[in-house]
Amino acid sequence: MEEMYRFGRNNMNCRVRVRTRDGRCHEGVIVNVDRNNIYLRTSDKVRTSAYYGNGYGNGYGYGYGFGAGLLTLSLFTLLAIALI
Repeated sequence: MEEMYRFGRNNMNCRVRVRTRDGRCHEGVIVNVDRNNIYLRTSDKVRTSAYYGNGYGNGYGYGYGFGAGLLTLSLFTLLAIALI
């Protein structure tokens, strides 16, 4: 997680492709990063959500995006992230 956090901080406002542990792929621009989540502005204009785990601490975290293409992903769910 620390590696993903540092990558996000060092590449704010850059376009990236993110692959999650469940095989999903997301593209967008990094608009914020905190110790738990990465926030992407996507070109999607639809509501997007992702939930990983059972809510009792043994899952992959929680991500939820809404509004004009803002996607929040838990850093723990990320498998890979690359600049595009």
